[in-house]
Amino acid sequence: MIGLRAALVLGLVGGFSGLATQCTPKKPAPVVIPAAPVKVGPEITVVTTPVPLDAANPAKTIVDGFVYAGGLALTSTDTSRLHGLSDLAIGGDNQLTAISDDGDLFEAKLQLDATGRLVGLTNTKLQPLKGLDGQPLQGKTQADAEGLAVMPNGDRLVSFERDHRIWLYPVGPDGSWGTPRPVPKPATVFPDNEGMEALAAYPIAGPDAYLVGGEEGEVWVCRLSAACTALPPQSGPDFTWGLTGFAAFHGSAIATLHRGFDPIRGWRANVRFISDPTKPAALQRTVASLRLEGAIPHDNFEGVALSQSPSGATRIYLISDDNSAAGQRTLLLAFDWTPPPPSPPMPATPTKRPVRRR
Repeated sequence: MIGLRAALVLGLVGGFSGLATQCTPKKPAPVVIPAAPVKVGPEITVVTTPVPLDAANPAKTIVDGFVYAGGLALTSTDTSRLHGLSDLAIGGDNQLTAISDDGDLFEAKLQLDATGRLVGLTNTKLQPLKGLDGQPLQGKTQADAEGLAVMPNGDRLVSFERDHRIWLYPVGPDGSWGTPRPVPKPATVFPDNEGMEALAAYPIAGPDAYLVGGEEGEVWVCRLSAACTALPPQSGPDFTWGLTGFAAFHGSAIATLHRGFDPIRGWRANVRFISDPTKPAALQRTVASLRLEGAIPHDNFEGVALSQSPSGATRIYLISDDNSAAGQRTLLLAFDWTPPPPSPPMPATPTKRPVRRR
């Protein structure tokens, strides 16, 4: 969901100057969410509209070294609740799982063409997340789900804001989500609408370890069996950027997702592969970076997931939270990244023998 940072920037549209010496900017008008019709099923019909990488240049397929592997805009006339998707996970069988700001669970199968590009979704379902009492979550304060992580045993972690907490949902053999239980969360005070947006399992730190990121860039490593420990922050370029997503990469490396907004450029997103989140920024190595702005499809991207493409490349899936607002879309985009080949070794410099003088 849009946080305080983006809301403050929206409040500056009226042309404030000298921000450091001004009063608090006006808050943007609240987003009006229409009343939801009765859900169908949980099965729903989802319309998937292809999204080009660059509408003005259909031949463009690569950005920042990442190959575009297809994109979709998602809509449905069966329900008004297919909005606010804030994080996602991709299973090895191309199973997509996402959670929403309204406390809903969205599930679907990714449909890939013969070349491995994302072209559609099948088996689409939408149903409410359960609370501690086993009943559907009620009200925005309780239902604002923001982060999703899949633990090594298949159980799911979901982080919530407003009522800031992390719950573990056990998942049965049939894939059904059971009744949740609370698990450790960072011992800090989050703003009402800027909470634990980024969440990912982090097995290199232990089978029950997970990373938690706050929208302001704070990072912790937590365990089901222990309290959370603070790590170096992962801040964006400036205050208009917020940390909204994590995904485990290889070993200690992770993918981070930052979402930015300003009234001139609109929504922007930046995905980075960093070598080790436990190290300070000066000691980290950025393996690759993908920027979504300008002519590239961009929106309020809040969810990132990694999988493997049919060709063996590392595939990134990104999902956007449309804030149930006109002018925004629920986008699902795919990009493939292949590490460049290692540089050839430098030839050895021949050793010169000293010349003997007679």
